[in-house]
Amino acid sequence: MKTQQKSEIDQPVSISKHTKGEPSVKEQNLTVNPGDVIADKPQSVQEKAKQIAVDSPDITGDWIKVPTYFIVEYPNGEKKALHHVKDAKQISDVIRQARVDENGNRIWW
Repeated sequence: MKTQQKSEIDQPVSISKHTKGEPSVKEQNLTVNPGDVIADKPQSVQEKAKQIAVDSPDITGDWIKVPTYFIVEYPNGEKKALHHVKDAKQISDVIRQARVDENGNRIWW
């Protein structure tokens, strides 16, 4: 007599340190990484500066930490929080401007 196979495979795995009894990203059907989500309510530049989009090891084992927002201070003293996905073009423009001056010296403005 044949035994019925279970449709699920039970494998022993370590419990994730991030498990908090909350639905997983997959269970929430999110289409973006949780660190990429922009808050519904307004936040200060200081609050945005503390947010992390990625904080995990890559395939080589090196630990990668990427901020959700890059804080840019303009010559007039204004600080702006640029979202690493939504404002990627503006971040690229800031970096491009920062490369060199007319004498070939690296400057930010």
